[in-house]
Amino acid sequence: MAALFRWTVRVVAAVLILAALALAFVYYLASRSLPEYDATRAARGISAPVEIVRDHANVPHVFGESDDDVFFGLGYAHAQDRLWQMIMLRRTAQGRLSEVFGERTLRTDELMRRLDIYPLAQQAATMQDAETTAMLRAYARGVNAWLDQVNAEALGRGAPELFMFSNEVSPWVAADSIAVMKLMGVQMGSHLQSEVLRARVALEVGPERLADILPDAPGSGTAALPDYAGLFDHPADRFARLAALPEPDPFSPVAPVGFGGASNAWAAAASRAAAGGALLANDPHLGFSAPSVWYLARLELQTGGVIGGTIPGMPVMLVGRGAGFGWGLTSSYLDDQDVFIEKLNPDDPGEVLTPEGFKPMESRASIIRVKDQPPVTINMQWTENGPVLPGQHYALSTITPPGHVTSLGWTLLTARDRSMGAGLKLMRARSVEEGLAAGADFVAPSQNVTMVDAERIAMKTFGRMPRRDADHATEGRMPSPGWETQNRWRGTESYAANPEFVAPSGGIVGNTNNKLLERPFPLHVSRDWGDTQRVQRWQRLMQAREVHTRESFIEAQLDPVSITARNLLPLVGADLWFTGEPAPDGTPERRRQRALDLLADWNGEMNEHLPEPLIYMAWMRALQDRLIRDELGPLASAFTHVDPVFIERVFRDIDGASRWCDVVQSAPVETCTEISRQALDEALIWIGEAVGGEIEALRWGDLHQATHDHAVLGEVPVLRWFVNIRQSTSGGDNTLNRGLTSGRGANPFLNIHGPGYRGVYDFADPDSSLFVTSTGQSGHFLSRHYDDLGALWRRGEYVPMSLDPALARAAAVGVTRLEPME
Repeated sequence: MAALFRWTVRVVAAVLILAALALAFVYYLASRSLPEYDATRAARGISAPVEIVRDHANVPHVFGESDDDVFFGLGYAHAQDRLWQMIMLRRTAQGRLSEVFGERTLRTDELMRRLDIYPLAQQAATMQDAETTAMLRAYARGVNAWLDQVNAEALGRGAPELFMFSNEVSPWVAADSIAVMKLMGVQMGSHLQSEVLRARVALEVGPERLADILPDAPGSGTAALPDYAGLFDHPADRFARLAALPEPDPFSPVAPVGFGGASNAWAAAASRAAAGGALLANDPHLGFSAPSVWYLARLELQTGGVIGGTIPGMPVMLVGRGAGFGWGLTSSYLDDQDVFIEKLNPDDPGEVLTPEGFKPMESRASIIRVKDQPPVTINMQWTENGPVLPGQHYALSTITPPGHVTSLGWTLLTARDRSMGAGLKLMRARSVEEGLAAGADFVAPSQNVTMVDAERIAMKTFGRMPRRDADHATEGRMPSPGWETQNRWRGTESYAANPEFVAPSGGIVGNTNNKLLERPFPLHVSRDWGDTQRVQRWQRLMQAREVHTRESFIEAQLDPVSITARNLLPLVGADLWFTGEPAPDGTPERRRQRALDLLADWNGEMNEHLPEPLIYMAWMRALQDRLIRDELGPLASAFTHVDPVFIERVFRDIDGASRWCDVVQSAPVETCTEISRQALDEALIWIGEAVGGEIEALRWGDLHQATHDHAVLGEVPVLRWFVNIRQSTSGGDNTLNRGLTSGRGANPFLNIHGPGYRGVYDFADPDSSLFVTSTGQSGHFLSRHYDDLGALWRRGEYVPMSLDPALARAAAVGVTRLEPME
């Protein structure tokens, strides 16, 4: 027995030692790709020494004797810290993910090939002006200098992920950066999805009830839409409209409905600032990831220093400030997409109907290489309106009648795209006037640019607006017959037609993705806006002070109060507050009363430590589902988030909308009070099963966790605990401190989309400006800079955003000096 025990101990010890050695070896290999920031290296492609000073937060401050050398340094720094992210963005744009991940990403690759993103970027690269071309090439040389160094010194292939996916890394070229910008447009595009959803709902409930479930932003006054099925002379039952939507794929750049780009930005003129200098706050919203999409940087250009947020893969600073000029971005929701239904020639499926009769579609074959599988060849087609998309994408099969195909018109899908050059001009601008002029060449993705200088504030919509006919059958809100002349685009509107607000008399300008203005179609800009709620809270906070400070802008940026909760709860609970018979503990009635008591005293603050936000969110979610499930059936699952305007229409009985409270399959006529009470009981049951415990002990933040997940390694057992970053957070779907919930799965309240970048700029003292990102600068999970900024972000803190070189050097984590190679 003793001998058996000794051998057991030896075997266990040997296994543990081998495991420790294996872990040590893996750690060694992974750590080889950690960059050394304190170094002097020779590099090809620069004309003079380049210095990259990394401050205490690992933000690179790039200095060089020419702009080309500075952009070289930025490319070098991006590749040092975010090489895997850049590779993934490029492969996604190229439609080449399946070479690495196999059949899983074939659907995404097929879509990107059909959109023709990378070939268009290659063509666009030849159409840039000289300065933009020089910038793109210098940046690419910087990226490739790091790749050369990795190969020469065996630095762990440059990123730990490349040990698991050993595909060859090709050199970076100018077209890659343009492709990344176009890919961001794909990620932020949302009107296609909205058109499809609106058509699907119209097929289920008809146009008369469409205005309830998919309401316009208040004040739009849009005329009723036509019967969708009638547009194509097909009865509604000929459409496969109940086909299920696929679950979101972390590899797909296509955002579900409601997850297109969002953001907040606002500015105060010097007259409305306590310190006498203009103020600007900006927090762009994108899907959370580890690392964050955003990367902080400072560039010392010949026109002056600029500091702010970049996206690895692109040399332009997308948001930020210089010494006397600052700019921020919000998604404009400009309607730059139209879905066209194309009628096939029954005698020749390669032709579609046009105003001049049937014409052949342009076609081209494309081969997609798939890991461990034979290559897949697809036949890509284009009509005069745009690329043809098969029905499996965007649920297009659900709204396409037999004998037809679907094409997409989109301003993004052009080679005549100088958006990158517009970004360069904006980055070099030193006044509002120059900033406004910079947007003339911008194509897509459309953005509202809020800008300030020493004297003025302004906001201008950048991006091309399609020129539509006033007689368009659906006003671009639903798919339309592509063969009818009035539905076809007639080019694009002039830049002057885009909304513009310069030096407003009130001294405040801002945007929360809300409706910008009221103009008749076709210069309407959009019918689908990204916000009807946050703007109400923003207006109150801006009007509450005669003058603002940096601190008041920070307070607004971090504000967790839901104006939606304040508006809806008195409506949906009007007949439930303090009513009902006394009930003993442990009964559903008593639990409902306790929940209502909590909500009665609540001010709408979506604080992570409170129970009320969870009760409110679960109640509204259950309520909307009960209102629409009987009419929409499986299609109700497409409505993953509560629409406050819909709930308000129902409970105020606007245009007879209270009819949604009646369950159509039941004999009794249910009232809205009954549905509201049943929804609250259902929500409390769900909370009891999913969370448990006493109602008063619930914490919103336990479910509303920010999910900064690694798109690849985040699913690997054990490893996911090292690469995924989870944080308890305040806020919600409709707070200024926005944390958009997933709306799906076992926990529909996970915070998956929000402000990955926050910046507040004070031009009374520019170097007191602040910024932060949601994770850290490094994309390497073994780096201490992988998640260090995330802790500050979660607490609502920032790091200094200074252009003072001495301050950057004072606590630098390293200085990299690049010398021209002989």
